[in-house]
Amino acid sequence: MGQDHKQIGEVSERTGLSLRTIRYYEEVGLVIPSARSHGGFRLYTESDIARLMVVKRMKPLDFTLEEMRDLLTTLDDLERDDVDAANREATLERLTAFESAAEERCRSLRAQLESAEEFAGDLRRELSRRGAVTES
Repeated sequence: MGQDHKQIGEVSERTGLSLRTIRYYEEVGLVIPSARSHGGFRLYTESDIARLMVVKRMKPLDFTLEEMRDLLTTLDDLERDDVDAANREATLERLTAFESAAEERCRSLRAQLESAEEFAGDLRRELSRRGAVTES
């Protein structure tokens, strides 16, 4: 195993993803390990780990597996040197659409969090009003 390859356990620790989740992302074709050891162990490069982090960050924003796959393809396309200007422009437009979608989903999550915090505050005030002690 080369120094630039990491086994799945180390990748799990670095990304905070479970072994099962990493294997699932391989199974559905999102992030395929770049190599296998002689013993058949999955080996990941820094690029593979970066791809896993993209997927991990998309998950809480409720992007679908297909959307995750599309974004990864879009990012791959931007790395290619053989893309003509028209295709590069279209690829940048796809990336812009993902950025807009992510921003909108973040706004929605912030609104949900604000509502949840208001609710928790209501409950704290109710407990306080009734003389109960809370630890927050």
